Amino acid sequence: MNYRRLGGSGLKVSEISLGSWLTYGGYVERENAVKAIQTAYGLGINFFDSANVYEQGAAEILLGETIRAFPRESYVLATKAFWPMGDGPNDRGLSRKHVIEQCHASLKRLGTDYVDIFYCHRHDPETPLYETLRAIDDLIRQGKVLYVGVSEWTAAQMAEGLAVADRYLLDRIVVNQPVYNMFNRYIEKEVIPFGEKNGVGQVVFSPLAQGLLTGKYNSVTELPEGSRASKLEWVRNGITEEKINQVVELSAIAAELQITTGQLALAWILRQPNVASALVGASRPEQVEENVKASGIELSADIQEQIEKILKEA
Repeated sequence: MNYRRLGGSGLKVSEISLGSWLTYGGYVERENAVKAIQTAYGLGINFFDSANVYEQGAAEILLGETIRAFPRESYVLATKAFWPMGDGPNDRGLSRKHVIEQCHASLKRLGTDYVDIFYCHRHDPETPLYETLRAIDDLIRQGKVLYVGVSEWTAAQMAEGLAVADRYLLDRIVVNQPVYNMFNRYIEKEVIPFGEKNGVGQVVFSPLAQGLLTGKYNSVTELPEGSRASKLEWVRNGITEEKINQVVELSAIAAELQITTGQLALAWILRQPNVASALVGASRPEQVEENVKASGIELSADIQEQIEKILKEA
């Protein structure tokens, strides 16, 4: 496993990290979830990601109970707040009240004294940035949070956040968590250039496009039993004949390199120096074992050119 600095910070995270969105605490049976986390740690993954809203806290509980067996200093733990955790008017967003309360609730569920990264799970237009960043800065000063992160913020929103932090001497944002994969490349235009210039690293989610880039979907109608697409309509809607055909072509390149299609997709993401880690989900330990092998794979300029040609086909 290779490790990269997280943005402009001194924190080093594994190039492949393990998330718990759509997996732990509900979608995946407990035994497989625990084994996947243990396997990840054993293979050098030191970065584990969760959020309060994942299965309404159940994912944090399962993750916390499992990683408690590992020395706390040996891994990086992240959680988030923004999405509704109740029906009340203050049970969502990035107000000081919600941020502080949700951080404490997450720490309790995770069974730890601090999280390494606390993400603003989305941008909140209803709360002043100073209020949010001051609240997280206070948590940092209390030792409950170590680094500030955001998720799916635009370059302009992050720029404003950094300006506020610098103006009031608050801890700066060091990481953004956007979606990024071969079929969703919006961050290449503004977010990555901004991150490179301002010390904000990217920890990308859905790097395998919900499994589509592993090559397991060969038809828009005949879906593998138990797959996410067979259970979730929005995943199913993202599968098209065009994308399946592109994956077939990508699989041919992967075969030539003697790697899997998924490993090719992850290595392609890690070609970006500003990407600190690719965040994968795993319902089985075997998936973790396969994904971690993408760390360290370097794609030649010729291979990248071939991939680009395939991705531009319409």
